[in-house]
Amino acid sequence: MIPFSRITGTGSYLPPRRVTNEDLAKDLAARGIETSDEWIVARTGIHARHFADADVTSSDLAFAAAKQAIEAAGRSASDIDLIVVATSTPDMVFPSSACILQNKLGIAGCPAFDVQAVCSGFVYALTVADAMIRTGMAKCALVVGAEVFSRILDFTDRTTCVLFGDGAGAVVLEASDEPGILASDLHADGKHVGILCVPGHVSGGNVIGSPLLHMDGQAVFKLAVRVLEEAARATLQKAGKSDTDIDWLIPHQANIRIMEGTAKKLKLPLEKLIVTVNEHGNTSAASIPLALDVAVRSGKIRPGDLVMLEGVGGGFAWGAVLLNM
Repeated sequence: MIPFSRITGTGSYLPPRRVTNEDLAKDLAARGIETSDEWIVARTGIHARHFADADVTSSDLAFAAAKQAIEAAGRSASDIDLIVVATSTPDMVFPSSACILQNKLGIAGCPAFDVQAVCSGFVYALTVADAMIRTGMAKCALVVGAEVFSRILDFTDRTTCVLFGDGAGAVVLEASDEPGILASDLHADGKHVGILCVPGHVSGGNVIGSPLLHMDGQAVFKLAVRVLEEAARATLQKAGKSDTDIDWLIPHQANIRIMEGTAKKLKLPLEKLIVTVNEHGNTSAASIPLALDVAVRSGKIRPGDLVMLEGVGGGFAWGAVLLNM
């Protein structure tokens, strides 16, 4: 019998340094850039975000979130037989942050690798882990989204630097006789590379191009709302469900306007939308598992709830996963 996969534990971690809009506005003013709490909130819904200290890496954040998820699942690190980390801000060029996390967990031998799909990374990683469990290659997977996006922000560009934060979220995904992940839908379109990217690379010990994030906000907004709806509806169709069956929607926490726009497209009341962007900012691949963990631990999401996860990010890459908690 082909097994199903089911989330058995969630975890998350935010670095201690909380940066409010007022804090950020003061820092930007010292650079000659004007912004305000009112300006940021009106355009994004963000009130604060967390920034990691200079010596903290994505795998450090991932480790803290992973420990919580493993504990919540009632497992130990030695039970993990697959590690997939979604990140666009790895510790180093190589090896993968997943391998570094594996060592921090004190385990060895199981496959460990990173997935790079930017803000849709966790949806991609969860789908990959689900497929590996269904084919019998793993039984107990650790799937993590972890980012230190503060390292790649241009703090002279107020349209982008106010959006992002650092953090990590994790789940334990296990083989099960009961369906947990019901369906998923993944896509990418490389012709949109230029509207959201960090167009730099390392060559000969130097950074070639720009190592900072570049974004065409209007183009991203238009594309995001459309493809998120399409991916969600395709996933529902694969699962034999309709939008009225959704108990909770957890979109990538990019911008409150994109999130609310997606909910309205799916005809979902905003009360079914899980929102953490106001306090966490956009944590890219970490945002979906981070929001999931917050909702689970607060008691909002309960066993048996039908939850739609969806993300869109640079590439352009996007996708959705429907899961039964």
